Amino acid sequence: MPNLRISLAARPLLDLASYARRGPGHRDRLSAEEIAHISRTVRRTPEVMVKVLSKDSNNLRFVARHLNYIGRCGELELETDGDRLQGRSAGQRLVEDWDLDLDQDRRDSTLTGTTGRAPKLVHKIMLSMPPGTPAKGVLAAARNFAREEFALKHRYALILHTDEPHPHVHLVVKAVSEQEERLNIRKATLREWRREFARHLRDQGIAANATERAVRGESRTHKKDGIYRAAQRGDSTHLRGRVEAAAQYLQRGNAWTEPGKSRLTETRRQVERAWRTTSEILIAQGHSELAAHIDRFLSQMHPPKTERERIADELQQRLHRAPDPHRTR
Repeated sequence: MPNLRISLAARPLLDLASYARRGPGHRDRLSAEEIAHISRTVRRTPEVMVKVLSKDSNNLRFVARHLNYIGRCGELELETDGDRLQGRSAGQRLVEDWDLDLDQDRRDSTLTGTTGRAPKLVHKIMLSMPPGTPAKGVLAAARNFAREEFALKHRYALILHTDEPHPHVHLVVKAVSEQEERLNIRKATLREWRREFARHLRDQGIAANATERAVRGESRTHKKDGIYRAAQRGDSTHLRGRVEAAAQYLQRGNAWTEPGKSRLTETRRQVERAWRTTSEILIAQGHSELAAHIDRFLSQMHPPKTERERIADELQQRLHRAPDPHRTR
C-alpha cells in the first residue's frame, strides 16, 4: 500500500496528459473517481490550499515564537497529537516536549565545517479554504488529515484561525520523526496532501477539490511567503518593482515579450487539447452533459498572462476608473 501511495502522489491530481496521450499509452476510458474529479473541476468546486511557510523553521527560538503566535499568545488552545496546551508559555513547553533542542544539537554537530542553511526543526503548514466554508468542518478535516499523515510518526500541533475571511488551520509538524526519519516535503508531497485534505473535507460534507492550477486555466505564479505577506500589507519591494516594470510595459505599448510568456502559452495549448480529448472520451462513455460542461469551462478560461501583464491590466483599469482632474462639474 505505501508504494501505491507514493506512485499516486507522483501523479498530477487531474492527469489530463494521460487522457490526451496518443499511441500505446492512450486512455479510452475514465474511472468513476476520475469522472467525479473532472466534474468537480469544471463546475469550479472550491479548491483547497496547502501551503508550507518556510521562514524561521530551523531555529528553536523562532519555532517557539511561531507556536505562541498561532496560539495568539495564550488566547487560543493548541491541539497536539496527544494533548492540548494553552497559555503564554505553550510554545516553549511544546519545544521542550518535542526535544527540539536535542534535534538541533544533533543537527549542528553534523553541520560542523559546512556552509548553507541548516535543516528545519519543524515544518509550518497552512491548510485553508475560501471564505464561507464552515470553520468547524475545516478544523475537523485538518484534524483527521494530520492524524492519518503523522500520528505515531511525527509530533504535531494544530490550531484553527477564523480572524480572516478564509478559515485556515496552522499545522506545525516536527521534521524528524520518533523513528529519527526526516520528513522532506516535495511537490509530489504537497500534491498528495492537497488531495487528502480535500477528501477529508468532503467527508465532512464540504465541497472541496484539488486540481493543478494550470489545468484550471490559471497562470498565477507562486510567491514566497514573505513576499505574499508584504504584498498584503502593502510594503512589498518585490511588488513595487513589478508594478514599476508593468508601468514601463504600458509606456512601451505592450511592446516587449515576457520571458515566460511562450511557456505559459504552450502549457495552455496542451491543457486545452487534453480537455478536448477528455471530452471525447466522456461522450464515448455516455457522459455528454459533463462533456458540455467541459466546453463551457474552456470557453470561460481567461487568456494566460504573466504577472507583469496582470499588473499592467490592473493599472489600466485603475487609470480608466480614476476621475479626470481637468473635468469641470
